[in-house]
Amino acid sequence: MKVSYLILNAYGMGGTIRATFDLATEMSERHDVEVISVFQHADRPFLPLGEKVRLRSLVDLRPGARVRWPYTKRAERLSAMESTLVHPEERAYPSFTAWSDEVLRRELRRLRTDVLVTTRAGLNIMAARFARRGVVRIAQEHLHFEAHKPGIFEEIRQWYPRLDAVVTLTEADERDYRAMLGQAGTRVYTIGNGLAGGARPRSKQDNRIVLAAGRLVPVKGYDRLLKAFAQVITKRPDWKLRIYGEGRIADKLMKTSVKLRLHNNVMFMGPTDDIEGELAKASIHAVSSRFEGFGMTIIEAFACGVPVVSFDCPRGPREIITSGHDGLLVPPDDVDALAEGLLEMIDDEEGRLRMAANALRTVEKYDISTISARWERAFADLTR
Repeated sequence: MKVSYLILNAYGMGGTIRATFDLATEMSERHDVEVISVFQHADRPFLPLGEKVRLRSLVDLRPGARVRWPYTKRAERLSAMESTLVHPEERAYPSFTAWSDEVLRRELRRLRTDVLVTTRAGLNIMAARFARRGVVRIAQEHLHFEAHKPGIFEEIRQWYPRLDAVVTLTEADERDYRAMLGQAGTRVYTIGNGLAGGARPRSKQDNRIVLAAGRLVPVKGYDRLLKAFAQVITKRPDWKLRIYGEGRIADKLMKTSVKLRLHNNVMFMGPTDDIEGELAKASIHAVSSRFEGFGMTIIEAFACGVPVVSFDCPRGPREIITSGHDGLLVPPDDVDALAEGLLEMIDDEEGRLRMAANALRTVEKYDISTISARWERAFADLTR
């Protein structure tokens, strides 16, 4: 079976990219697998991808990149124009142009594959509209159901019934999509993200480090984490916070850190291609997101024996973390509660060690072999 994964930009970092790469790598052991990146801004992917997986891009954004003749002048002209096929409320809308519209539409109309898995709303809708007949079209939703703004949600309601399936990361989202799709023939499955197998470094729980990781964007709530950590260090000044990632509000967050006088306790580490190695140096993982489709870093932390303190935000964390067992869930948007949760885990070393051990058992159900088997069953259902 040929399986194609369509992703916005495979050359950056983030949970969607990591999850797609791990799944594609595992599936390539049994299938002909490719990852199609709409955009390419670097020579090589930041995250590892299996050797058997083909990777190609549609729109090359690297300096000096040229569009092959006879599209050169057309590409230049359309690249300066806004997208008309992607809804402005799509979170990645600024990345799309009239040129990427044309390239994507052309690619989808000619793509010869058995199964096409698309990984965000704008691409899911494009697949519903333009993918060739006979291709099994699966929309994988990495955002939770209520995260979509009204305008793009209307397009989702219009076009998703033309898809063969929607795959959600949580059971709560599955229920909502089933209700929305009603009598449409589109099937809905819940399949969480998986972690690649193999040995991992383990935290010894002896470093006074809290780690946070992800794109430096508003939805990740790092502004709230900084405020919470300012409370933490008034009682435990020997603890440090390391934030890994890059993004458009990096400068703003650094200014907030200075304003809160956190320069001795908070370090912005930039991106890393070895998040598990860095997690193993930490004792606690903090998740301050305003919402999470799943929470890839939660299971990565669990796999390294690191318990998690997280906002009980919609919707992923509550379906992964059992509060008091392998981590702590605190009320969403409550900065004081986040600070209290961090202090509770810092001060209760025995409890932290117990939760770290439980986290290692929890993560077993997210092994990539288990997750890929669920995808295999969905493929069999849809291609039968």
